[in-house]
Order: sequence, then C-alpha cells, then structure tokens
Amino acid sequence: MQTAFLLSMSVFTLMATDYLSIESAQRRLFGDKADYIFTKTPADKRLVKAVKKQAGVTLRPDRIRIWQAIEEGRQLGWVYEDQVIGKHEFITYAVGVDMNGRVVDVVILSYRETHGGEIMRPTWLAQFRGKTAEQPFKMGVDIEAISGATLSVRNVCDGVKKLLILNELALLHE
Repeated sequence: MQTAFLLSMSVFTLMATDYLSIESAQRRLFGDKADYIFTKTPADKRLVKAVKKQAGVTLRPDRIRIWQAIEEGRQLGWVYEDQVIGKHEFITYAVGVDMNGRVVDVVILSYRETHGGEIMRPTWLAQFRGKTAEQPFKMGVDIEAISGATLSVRNVCDGVKKLLILNELALLHE
C-alpha cells in the first residue's frame, strides 16, 4: 500500500519498507573506515530496572543490538539498533553514540506505518544530534512534534533516550 503526502511543498510516497541496512547505517554514522564489532547487549536485571527508572520505558535487551565502532584501534563510539512501536507497526532505527555519550545521529532503517513518515526527514532526525542522557526529550518542547505521527515521535524519542541511558550506565565507562 502506498500513501502520498505533502511535505515541504514536495510530494513523497511512503511505503512500508526497509530503507537502510544496519551496515549502511553504521557507515553513515561513523564512516567507511571504521570496523564494527558486535557487542553483547547487557541484560542484567539491575540494569534493566535502572534504565526503566531513568528513561520511563522498559529496556528490552532482546530487541537491541550493539556494535562498537573502531577505527585504527581507537574506539569512536557505539551503534545501537532498536525497534519501537509506531501506531501499529515497528519502527527500526539506529543511533550512533560517541565516546562522550552524545548522539552522533539517528537513522530510520525500517518504517512500516502508512502515515507519519515525516519522522524520517533528516531535519527532524537532526534534532537528536549532540543530545545526552541528561538532557530532556520532551515532545513539542525539546523535540518537534509532528501532527499525525504523535506515537511515532514519542516512541522514537523514548527509544533514543533509553539507549543513551543504557549507554551511560553500561558501556560508556567500561
């Protein structure tokens, strides 16, 4: 099913589809020269509880995949792949986090909804760059709300915040 919508005076066609592979997202986040080493997702019960307390959402370690980004023996940061629910379907996204715990960028890998695809706009995703776990992610205040994509916006915001807290609690200081 295809849905056309007007965005910034251009017509886009949105299809429930995969847009980027995780390998393409990794290169977009940290470059072609980096090596990406898969890292086991921490699943400690105390960590899950701590993330829930700080992020306000449940950490599902079984849904998160993590890679270390390493270039010439120096770690650049981490790439997280996660899924959040949109209105009805999952949104798969990747977040690059640098060694200071700041978002490098957020990219949407798969968007399966028929509405709300505006969250894939580079200008909307750019709002996350530089954010840390300590900063607020309030929709409509810190992150632009999108009419017709309220659930997608809220859940992606919550997901990025959750990953930053996971990063801070489990990986940043290893």
